[in-house]
Amino acid sequence: MTPAKNPRPLPKSHIDADGTPWVATFSIAAVDPASGEVGVAVASKFLAVGNIVPWMAAGIGSVATQALANATFGPKGLALMGQGVPASEALARLLADDPGRERRQVGFVDASGNSASHTGSGCQPWAGHRNGPGFACQGNILTGPETLDAMVEAFQTTSGPLHDRLFAALSAGDRAGGDRRGRQSAAIKVLRAGGGYQGLSDVVMDLRVDDAPDPIAELERLMELYRLYLPSGAPAEKLALQGVVLDELREMATEAGLFAGDNHTWHPALRNAIDAFTGAANLEDRIDLEARTIDKVALDYLRGERSKA
Repeated sequence: MTPAKNPRPLPKSHIDADGTPWVATFSIAAVDPASGEVGVAVASKFLAVGNIVPWMAAGIGSVATQALANATFGPKGLALMGQGVPASEALARLLADDPGRERRQVGFVDASGNSASHTGSGCQPWAGHRNGPGFACQGNILTGPETLDAMVEAFQTTSGPLHDRLFAALSAGDRAGGDRRGRQSAAIKVLRAGGGYQGLSDVVMDLRVDDAPDPIAELERLMELYRLYLPSGAPAEKLALQGVVLDELREMATEAGLFAGDNHTWHPALRNAIDAFTGAANLEDRIDLEARTIDKVALDYLRGERSKA
C-alpha cells in the first residue's frame, strides 16, 4: 500500500499553545440495545485517528473524543455510565471539571441508547454534532454540516449489524465532504459481550487504517476480509460435511499434502486433515467440526482458491 503524503504543517489555529495538534475529524459513536453491541467509527486527516478517538465497553456504552481530544473522557465516561449514570449526565460531569472544555468535542452513548454530545465554542469551524436514539455524531474542521447530516441519514436507513451501519455512516460523511483538509486515517471498532474470536473476547470488529490516500476505501476492503474470515454464518448458510462437500474438502486436503487416505467417510484422520487445511486458510470460525458443518461462503472461497492453483 502506498503511504499517504506527509500532511502539510497545520495552520497555527489548528495547533494548541503547547504544540498539541487538534484531532479534526468526523465520528459516530453508537449502541444497539437489541444486540448489545457498542461501537465507534471515525475518519480524519490525522495519523492513526483510531488510536485516539474511539472508546467503548461491552454492555456499557461508547465514547468518541476529538478536537483537542481529552483522552480521559473515554475511561472516565465509561466508568460513570457503567455505574448507571445516563450519557448526558456523565458528559456534563466531565465537562464541568475540564478547564479545556471549549476546545473539546465529544459524544457519549450509554447502553440504553441515550446519547449526548458537546462541541466547544473554541472548536475549529465547521464544527457541530447531531444526536438521536442510539447514536452521537460529531465533527470539526469539516466542509460543512452536510457531512453530519449524511452520516445520520445513512446510519438510520441502513439495516444489518452495527458495524455495517457505522461504516455506512462513515462512508456517507466522507462522500458529503468530510474533513476539509483531506483524508489520512479511519477506524471502526465494535464490541459485544462474548462476541469476539472463538467467543473468548468482546471484540466483534477492530479495524484501523492509520495512513492511506483513501482510508475509507481501504477500510471497506478490510471489512470484506472480515466478512470472509471471522463471522460464523447463520444456520441456513451452513453445509453438512458429508457427501459431495466432504469429498471436495478431502480432495483439497489431499492436494495440500495433509491427507493420504482414500476413505470417503468421516473419521479422525480426515477430520484432523480438514481442521489443518481450513485453519491454514484462517477459516476456523467458518467451520464447526463438532457439528460437522462449513459455511457456504468459506467453501466457495476455498473452491475459488483451488481454481487458481
